[in-house]
Amino acid sequence: MAQQSEAADDTSKLGTPAPEPSEVTDPSAGQPAGTDTDSDLDFGQPGKPINRQGPFYIGFVGAIGVLLAWNLLKLVASLSGVLTLVGVAAFLAIGLDPVVRILQRRGLSRGLSVAVVFLGVLLIFGGFIAAVVPTVISQAGELTNSLPDTIDNLRRSSWIQQLDADYGIISNASTQLRQRLSDGGTVMSLFGGILGAGRAVLSGFVSTFTVLVLTLYFLASLHTIAEAGYRMVPASRRPRVRALGDEIIRRIGGYVAGQVAVATINAVCTFILLTILDVPYSLVLSITVGILGIIPLVGATLGAVIVVLVGLFQSWQVGVIIAIYYLIYQQLENYVIAPRIMSRTVSVPGAVALIAALAGAALLGVLGALIAIPIAAAILLVLQEVAIPRQDRM
Repeated sequence: MAQQSEAADDTSKLGTPAPEPSEVTDPSAGQPAGTDTDSDLDFGQPGKPINRQGPFYIGFVGAIGVLLAWNLLKLVASLSGVLTLVGVAAFLAIGLDPVVRILQRRGLSRGLSVAVVFLGVLLIFGGFIAAVVPTVISQAGELTNSLPDTIDNLRRSSWIQQLDADYGIISNASTQLRQRLSDGGTVMSLFGGILGAGRAVLSGFVSTFTVLVLTLYFLASLHTIAEAGYRMVPASRRPRVRALGDEIIRRIGGYVAGQVAVATINAVCTFILLTILDVPYSLVLSITVGILGIIPLVGATLGAVIVVLVGLFQSWQVGVIIAIYYLIYQQLENYVIAPRIMSRTVSVPGAVALIAALAGAALLGVLGALIAIPIAAAILLVLQEVAIPRQDRM
């Protein structure tokens, strides 16, 4: 019986709910902890928070946002030159990446492949300078030496003498020339023009060197940069984004490599033709045709026009032969060479390519025309693989 009574007492104790803890109070104030008192707030009770739905708050914050966005746009505009150089370097690095991958498949390491490709680019660039600069310097020297004889022959011509007798052209031109040379402002303007030309040449050299250095850096760390960008995407979507990004890089690189291959074929064929016809400066003209051929849609036509004009200066027969050659070659390039080279790189409809090239040229000039078509190909890939399937599922 004693054991049963002890068990009942234990059961009653277990069934009794525990008393709730009393509210912890501040012993000094006699009120719950965390409650503001007059002794804690020497400057009174705080008021209500600002109404974020009020017109004053919305207008003030909106004005600050507009000013911040405007200043950011001005900052980007001031950095447009630097951003252009970075864009050119990135575009060249992506274009050279397929060549690096080919060398890697042949057994070379990534670093050695990048070094070989970059050395080849430097050799091509140096060869272009070695072929063009001496010719330009020699032609400028010949023009300077022949300028007095040319002016003397013009003065001796009958129609120039008649115009001088009737209107005093030569005497008036001589008088104005003496006045301008005696004027200090003319001399300063001439000096400023020479200084500006020197600054332009120096700026072009610095920009070229910067692009080469950035291209080498981007080419060596292209995959590292791409992986860093992929890590900004959530892990659940990262594999698909990586697949799309690698395909975009492959298409852009393939497009650049294919365009360079087509332009190179055009330049080699032009050099052979000009050498057979004994046209002067055949190497310089061929390199010019190759460089212009990289520009989509209109580059090859511009190169052909330049070569035809040079041929016409030699003789009209040579000009006609060159024109007929380019008419035939353009058809061969458009329907045989380019489709076979570009079939595995970029697939962009003709109308889209034309619109993209015109828009890119209007926005960024020659650079915009160069990068417009691969960017259009990337946008089409995203639309085909992401946007259209999502719309079909809805």
